[in-house]
Amino acid sequence: MTIRPRRSVLYMPGSNARALEKAKALAVDGIILDLEDSVSPEAKEAARQQAADAVKAGGFGQREVFIRVNSVDTPWHADDLSAAAHAAPDAILVPKVSSADTLELIGRRLLDMGTDHKTRVWAMIETPLAIFNILSIAAAARDSETRLSGFVMGTNDLAKDTRARLVPGRAPMLPWLSMCVAAARIYGIDILDGVYNDIGNADGFTKECAQGVELGFDGKTLIHPNQIEACNKAFSPSQAEVEQARKLIAVFDLPENKGKGVVSIDGRMVERLHAEMARRTVAIAEAIAQLS
Repeated sequence: MTIRPRRSVLYMPGSNARALEKAKALAVDGIILDLEDSVSPEAKEAARQQAADAVKAGGFGQREVFIRVNSVDTPWHADDLSAAAHAAPDAILVPKVSSADTLELIGRRLLDMGTDHKTRVWAMIETPLAIFNILSIAAAARDSETRLSGFVMGTNDLAKDTRARLVPGRAPMLPWLSMCVAAARIYGIDILDGVYNDIGNADGFTKECAQGVELGFDGKTLIHPNQIEACNKAFSPSQAEVEQARKLIAVFDLPENKGKGVVSIDGRMVERLHAEMARRTVAIAEAIAQLS
């Protein structure tokens, strides 16, 4: 299975042509061409056309390209989904997914439109109901028709709907974030952390990225290009981590250790499961190296 780095994924308003062009030169792993929150109602139609045209024109290189449509309960959703389906981005990001039913509906519509199967579906997890339904939502990934490949945390909407405070350290949200990471891992899909709103607070952003890594997220969604560098650094294995991982793999690959579940490395007992974790660390590092 090919591992794709998703350290940094930047929202760009679909209504801003200059921003869409600028995105093609940013050192970001993914771009979300947004038709939802960052676009006013009167600009929705123009943004839809502009985003679809940008995807068809290409030029984003190895960057993963998402189109975020408006949610299924809005008057713009059907036209957004149709335009996105025919543009065939890498993924369509669906907001306000609170049950697996939404994903099944989207999957059927994409099938009916003959959408290229390379176009995957990602779900925004941003409602209290989604948190309680997270296991069944993640389980939709088992149904190939849904195309579900990942979650994106919508922490601002979660805060709004629950009245939880957006505080440093995110204590009110930690149980919800961890539940979503666990559900994603159970069903083999990726998961991206929510945005950090205070673009002038570099230290706070760096700390939240570090927390996201500790929680097990694959990367973080961003709202400004000045967040990219710190985010990429946080979600990239360090040279020391990669070297240690290679060392661990080499020990387990020795003929005398092939059948062992536990070996001693530098006086420390290490289980075979750590070797599997090490292989992923090396694979991610190699995939990142190929981007530069």
